[in-house]
Amino acid sequence: MLPYAAEHFTAEEEDVLRRYVTNLDRPVFALVNLPEVVKGALFARYSRSSKSLRRLFLDEFVSELDVTGDAGVDATMGLRRAEELYDRVFLEYGDDSVAQLGGVHLACEQASNLLTKVLERGRLMSYLEQSTRYIGYDARLPTGHYRYYRDPHLLESPVGARYVGAMDRMFDSYAQVLADVQVWLAARHAPAADDTDLAFRRAVRAKALDVVRGLLPAASLSNVGIYGTGQSYEHLVLRLRSHPLPEARQYAELVLEELRKVIPSFVQRLDRPERGGRWTSYLEETRRRTDEVVARLFPGLLPDADEHAPGPAGAPSVTLVDFDPDGEEKVLVAICAAHLDQPEAEVASVVQRLSSDERRAVFEAYVGERTNRRHRPGRAFERTAYRFEVVTDYGAFRDLQRHRMLTVEWLPLGVHLGYEVPAEIVDSGLEGDYVASMERSRQLFEELRPVFPLEASYAVALAYRVRYTLQLNAREAMHLIELRSGPQGHAGYRWVAQEMHRQIAERAGHHLLAEAMAFVDHGGHELGRIDAERDAERRRQARGPVAPG
Repeated sequence: MLPYAAEHFTAEEEDVLRRYVTNLDRPVFALVNLPEVVKGALFARYSRSSKSLRRLFLDEFVSELDVTGDAGVDATMGLRRAEELYDRVFLEYGDDSVAQLGGVHLACEQASNLLTKVLERGRLMSYLEQSTRYIGYDARLPTGHYRYYRDPHLLESPVGARYVGAMDRMFDSYAQVLADVQVWLAARHAPAADDTDLAFRRAVRAKALDVVRGLLPAASLSNVGIYGTGQSYEHLVLRLRSHPLPEARQYAELVLEELRKVIPSFVQRLDRPERGGRWTSYLEETRRRTDEVVARLFPGLLPDADEHAPGPAGAPSVTLVDFDPDGEEKVLVAICAAHLDQPEAEVASVVQRLSSDERRAVFEAYVGERTNRRHRPGRAFERTAYRFEVVTDYGAFRDLQRHRMLTVEWLPLGVHLGYEVPAEIVDSGLEGDYVASMERSRQLFEELRPVFPLEASYAVALAYRVRYTLQLNAREAMHLIELRSGPQGHAGYRWVAQEMHRQIAERAGHHLLAEAMAFVDHGGHELGRIDAERDAERRRQARGPVAPG
């Protein structure tokens, strides 16, 4: 039995959808027969809509397309492909680069917040995830259920009724606190004289969703749009198949079933026992054996969920645990070496003798006049790297984990590190309701853990903390820190970005690199989305009125 809610469409809607999606009733499906710009725009809209991708396409996109020429297509039956060349090169000769030449837009719906982190782990793919700051989780699925994952084995167990009851109450709390926080924020913040009612209401709504997202359990469902090559999807399926979480392994087969319809040659190796089967076994075995060795050698250091923090004990933290003291000088060498036909060792000996002013001159020339954060210097900044150990709530981790060019490792989600209570919750007088929901989350986690040790994490609210490491070079650090410190960002990760920037300058002593990150925002912002909403409203007014819906 699949634990997913099937959508229902009219006969006319099904007739249209069959031309562009590979199935009508499963949570995973591929987009076909659409211009690339339409698929990209559809995915972009997808991340800020509560609708499924099929419904979004029908409601907002199909009227703009000429679909008459696709009337004879039925994508749900699979697509015919001229595969002989790919079969010969890819299967007979094993040329992996061939699998990088075909791409697929795949919709992955009704995935838990645990599963989305597995889906988004690959570097060479593009993702758009449904945002908790634009989508309220107070609405229910067409089935009448709240939007959380319902593992069939867990639901059929003796703790199944307890799981459903506790989850429903957590979502009830979310809905009530969301409504109360919106009222409180609207009363606390007066709109500017030139703010439209729409821009102000959207900014308040976004802030309220930011404040209360910690109440959502990790079982909360999300939609993820993915674009990747055949090779990237091969790695994704292997990652899902070898993952210990049953939801991930089941999802692997849903993904593979749709990929077989559109890029069958690129995923054939996954079905061969000596290739995909052996690869999956390798990943499973190395994880299991590493778990065993580490448990034996470090028995006193393993996380013990029974020794939980009963409230918001401790604090979030960002610690620069590793860096190269000579990293800034090595970046200077890399900058200069690209302009000189000399061995790098000789360039380094000259760089060592440069004065502070001369070093700054090289940096300033290389960085140039940056007029916005998208103007970034070249790859010489990749010559040095930083490793941070971070403890934040799981909500902030979700946003930082999606940066694909860094290396991120994280521990399983539990309750022993305590949780975050937003200042707005305290100031609005809603702390009691918030803490009560945190306690409900903890109790459910501890009841599930003895019998469902992996699935127990579904019960953990996003406000609970998780420990993880971020390792990234200076160029990626510039991108992440400038982007995530922006005023429109969530307070949970804005603080992380600001602290990373401070430690690069002060702890690592890389002042020139830190100064190059000119668009880091160290300020505080009450309604962080208000400027973005004002800009969006100006663009809407410039375009003129649009039809409702």
